[in-house]
Amino acid sequence: MSNSSLVCYTKLSPNHSGKRTHSIDRITPHCVVGQLSCESICACFPEGRGASCNYGIGSDGRISLCVDEGNRSWCSSSNANDQRAVTIECASDKTAPYAMNDAVYESLVNLCTDICKRNGKNKLIWFGDKDKTLAYEPQSNEMVITVHRWFANKSCPGDWLYERLGDLAARVTANLGGGQSSDGVLYRVQTGAFSVKDNADRMLAKVKAVGFDTYMVKVDGLYKIQVGAYSVKANADAMLAKVKAAGFDAFITTQGGEAVSNSTPVKEITVGSTVKVNQGAKTYDGKTLASFVYTRNHQVKEISGDRVVITYQGTVVAAVKKSDLTLV
Repeated sequence: MSNSSLVCYTKLSPNHSGKRTHSIDRITPHCVVGQLSCESICACFPEGRGASCNYGIGSDGRISLCVDEGNRSWCSSSNANDQRAVTIECASDKTAPYAMNDAVYESLVNLCTDICKRNGKNKLIWFGDKDKTLAYEPQSNEMVITVHRWFANKSCPGDWLYERLGDLAARVTANLGGGQSSDGVLYRVQTGAFSVKDNADRMLAKVKAVGFDTYMVKVDGLYKIQVGAYSVKANADAMLAKVKAAGFDAFITTQGGEAVSNSTPVKEITVGSTVKVNQGAKTYDGKTLASFVYTRNHQVKEISGDRVVITYQGTVVAAVKKSDLTLV
């Protein structure tokens, strides 16, 4: 078995079980919990550590080799999984949802594409379900995504990447010559996932307010706001560009869910409303606010578009953006 030509740094860890006992038909991406370089990821696995991975992706997107792809790494808390999976540690934030930057994510797409190509696969699959995935026997042309959290009491690879694994599978499959769904997969643009429905309702209202035909679904206890459902990924890509241009942090997913009606009326900020200023917000003109402003309840005196004048005990405090206020 060969290693990826995308590797720019190699420091092989002694922590592995030698040659695999199963052919490669899985990819398991992980979050390394820290914005590390690819060199630093390799340095995490010295002799005696009891852990390793095949590849590391540093915060600048560069890729390192820690364990030869032909060897079984010690990465997923599962011998059975690691025997057949290429494991990849990705630089991420230190706290939940363990977000990864664009350079890391794009390198992950490219590395997964390369792994599939060299192993004779033209399709990467994400089922989003542990039992279905582990019971599935991939066809000779298929690679399947698995995650560490299925084998240990961990959040790895973090919710940020977990929510994007459908997009990862779709993009890699497209790179391998696909791009159009042949098995009923639908590509959806997602603008948020919330554990509290009131927050999801507010996001739904914001997306609708700028003209997108959006809806809410519930899956795994989260309320997700999505736009469209496309059988051709290129159409989803076009909608994603429009949603991002409107100012929303969005991505493509193939995971739908149970439809949820927006039965809870969304309360709007009006003159007289009591509000809090969101932590870190500035004045409408971009000036810094005193720290105590964020701890107080304020009253809305005037509204003009997104510009809101707030007061405290009758005294004007500042003009701020409506989007930087939360109703109390």
